[in-house]
Amino acid sequence: MLFKHWAAVRNFYKYQPLDYVKDYFGVKIGLYFAWLGFYTYMLIPASIVGLLCFLYAVSTVNDHPPSNDICNNYLNITMCPLCDHFCDYWNLKETCFHARFTYLVDNPSTIFFTAFMSLWAALFLEMWKRYSAEITHRWDLTGFDIQEEHPRPQYLARLSHIKKKTVNIVTKTLEPRPPFWRMRFPGVMISLSSVFLLVTMALVAVMAVILYRMSVLAALSIHGDSVITSHAIIFTSTTAAFINLICIMIFNQIYARVAEYLTELELQRTKTEFDDSLTLKIYMLQFINYYSSIFYIAFFKGKMVGYPGDYNRIFDSRQEECSPGGCLLELSVQLAIIMVGKQAMNTCMEMVIPLLWKWYNMLTVPEQQREAYNRWPRWAKDFRLVNFDPRGLFPEYLEMVLQYGFVTIFVSSFPLAPLFAFLNNVFEMRLDAKKLLTHFRRPISQRVKDIGIWFKILDSIGKLAVITNAFIIAFTSNFIPELVYRHVVSTHNSLEGFLEHSLASFNVSDYPEMYKPRFNSTTNICRYPDYRNPPGTFEEYKYAPIFWHILAARLAFVVVFE
Repeated sequence: MLFKHWAAVRNFYKYQPLDYVKDYFGVKIGLYFAWLGFYTYMLIPASIVGLLCFLYAVSTVNDHPPSNDICNNYLNITMCPLCDHFCDYWNLKETCFHARFTYLVDNPSTIFFTAFMSLWAALFLEMWKRYSAEITHRWDLTGFDIQEEHPRPQYLARLSHIKKKTVNIVTKTLEPRPPFWRMRFPGVMISLSSVFLLVTMALVAVMAVILYRMSVLAALSIHGDSVITSHAIIFTSTTAAFINLICIMIFNQIYARVAEYLTELELQRTKTEFDDSLTLKIYMLQFINYYSSIFYIAFFKGKMVGYPGDYNRIFDSRQEECSPGGCLLELSVQLAIIMVGKQAMNTCMEMVIPLLWKWYNMLTVPEQQREAYNRWPRWAKDFRLVNFDPRGLFPEYLEMVLQYGFVTIFVSSFPLAPLFAFLNNVFEMRLDAKKLLTHFRRPISQRVKDIGIWFKILDSIGKLAVITNAFIIAFTSNFIPELVYRHVVSTHNSLEGFLEHSLASFNVSDYPEMYKPRFNSTTNICRYPDYRNPPGTFEEYKYAPIFWHILAARLAFVVVFE
């Protein structure tokens, strides 16, 4: 019945028979599918609103004056070189394609959608608490206490030599009491230091991708061809995102194995305590692994680069800079490739690996028994299926919670994220059901009262999302500079002339000799995106007064949005 009415993909639009799932697989698996179904259902309004905002951006992309000015063939704006010595001056209209695409994610509807998603995240958690309470009551889980759990066999095996005992106040049985300083403390310290080392490795990988991006962008700029230069930023961002995705998938395999070993060292008494510690540890590592490159683009790239005559350098190299339209498009590309690529690869791995193991187990049937295989009883055939790992739901929860982070923390840069998440989850739910029914042996039923530490992680993500989206809109998008220009600078409350206003000027004769472009050029003045005083004026190249007005408006927006 479950295979026909629940696991079939054609039934994706039907409600799940959760009570039957719970009766067959147990409470823990039933609760996972209840949460996954509820989360997918809640993605429907977020997907619709995100799609409408994206369609609004597509329909108004030709009505954005700054983008039109960049694409204006008659507006000849010479930009300063993108690298030292070897790069030449270039024309701003070469970034026309980049500017049009940037508007799709950096437009007025972004503010509305971000505020909507902040409310959606809070509403999702509150409604899940109510739905979870209903399920807990219906499945009679309200009286479950963690002290009722028996100690893990691995825990008892490591403490078999301990003579000191303590009485469990619930079960009234004697249990070994491990010495804190001699056994627990060293394990915890080894675990913390190892996690720190793994986090450092992930950050080093991010730095390597940053160096790749800087090198490739400089190489493409040196080429000089207008077609290559106009698509250099998109090409560099896309390839860097794919390299980052590969690094992420490699680190995933390392984290899963190392984290389990480290959690064993901590001497967690029960399976629930062990799972919670392992969950928190791996999620922290995966958070750094998946989100560090996105945080870099959102909050650090192009923020403290200096100006052409006095760049802020690291190891004598210029920092990465944003294009005149900002870094929001690069952030969107990075987010889209990592999110969609991760989902596609995980889905393939989840379906292919159990199937391969199933075939392998079938091939191990002795040849003389294969003819009689079809007459075997069902339990004998099921024994040849893949054994279900006791923590088999962990990667499923982890995948969905990481996806929830993409949908909420950085949604201001990718309004289609909820739609992609919804489409993935619709099929993920039925494929997970089919995988459990046909590829794995029936798991041993396990009693739990909720989704455990995952709820606390989801709650923390929701709070973090409000902060990150406020800062992305204020400091990464052009919303605040355009708002200030429209209401403070412009005489007719429009964005006409905003492009000229947002580009500072630099006298090429002020270039230090060691960094001056080697190409002979008749250019006297080049432009760069910033708000600084022009050359030849009082306090030349210092921040102009409008910069401080914009900074004050950005900080005020963050406070109001919070």
